[in-house]
Amino acid sequence: MIINIDVMLAKRKMSVTELAERVGITMANLSILKNGKAKAVRLSTLEAICKALDCQPGDLLEYRAEEENE
Repeated sequence: MIINIDVMLAKRKMSVTELAERVGITMANLSILKNGKAKAVRLSTLEAICKALDCQPGDLLEYRAEEENE
C-alpha cells in the first residue's frame, strides 16, 4: 500500500503540523500514517484528512501488490 499524504500536502502547500491540527490527531500518529507504518486507519480519520486536503481517499491511498520472495 502506498500512502500519498506527502504528495497531497505539497499540492496543497500545507505543513504536516497544520494537517495534524485540522484533523485533530497528534503529529506522531500522522507520521505513522504518512510513513505507511499504520496497520489500520479509522474511516473518520481518513474522512477528516480528505476534508482538510480537499481530496478523495484514492488520492491518498494506492494499492500495489507486494512481491513474494521465494
